[in-house]
Amino acid sequence: MKKTILVAITLALMFFLRTESVRGQALEEMEQAEIAKTLPQSEFFQEKPAAVSESDGVPTGIESDSGKLNQGSEVIELAQNPGEEQARAETKKDGVLDETVDEWDPWEPFNEKTFWFNRQVDRFILKPVAKGYNAALPDLIRGGIANMFDNLDVTRRFVNNILQLKFAGAGRELARFAINSTAGIAGFFDVAGTALGIGKSDRDTGQTLGVYGIGHGPYLVLPLLPPLSVRDFFGFVADQAMYPLDYFIPIGASIGMSATEEISDRAATIDRFEGVEETVVDLYGSVRNAYFQRRAADLKK
Repeated sequence: MKKTILVAITLALMFFLRTESVRGQALEEMEQAEIAKTLPQSEFFQEKPAAVSESDGVPTGIESDSGKLNQGSEVIELAQNPGEEQARAETKKDGVLDETVDEWDPWEPFNEKTFWFNRQVDRFILKPVAKGYNAALPDLIRGGIANMFDNLDVTRRFVNNILQLKFAGAGRELARFAINSTAGIAGFFDVAGTALGIGKSDRDTGQTLGVYGIGHGPYLVLPLLPPLSVRDFFGFVADQAMYPLDYFIPIGASIGMSATEEISDRAATIDRFEGVEETVVDLYGSVRNAYFQRRAADLKK
């Protein structure tokens, strides 16, 4: 069921991206036409007679009042290729894409509406359930359930450590899984971490794509999903496909486990973010900024 929903969202997103691409191209053509119409009338770009080479009589260019070549064609070229400016803003350091430059959010109206919807779902459904979950279960049980879900997510971390050539991290993930699945009673206790000091190497497919030079793309907020970029959305779909139990248990059980994991995650952070919504002036902008900062830090791990 979860995979079916993700496939549907992926198809919808591809259609949305295609629609926005066509719309953006039309807007660029309109802007180009406006620039072409206004530039010749601009005092700064008034054309002067082209200087003619004394040797061959070929015009060498159009000069502005400052005596330099007219740069109107360059302005038009930039208007035709706004993506090039975005690419220039995304620089590389030590072979890793630097994504701290800007927060690209061309779909902000759509994202803000979806962000508001997700807030209402959290406020009226998820948060009350998470509070009841905390009240009903002691810390030991809640922590053990969270540990079990984390232990089952080893495939994603192991595969992405390998793809990022982090072989030490991949080895730690295998060791943690083996120890916690046995001595930790199916992952209920984090024996590897607490007793042996073997820490996680948490890596995901979106991060792997970034390591290989794929930019994050536009910021994207979809219903019932965490904040993402276009790159991280496709990474998220790949990560979900690596969850092993989905291939061995019935759909009903898979949905129940997904819901329990979501409640467990929300319950673990409910105190940390208590009151944030009421104190932050621009919650949408703050969440977006925090997302890009976190993902930029993830690439530098």
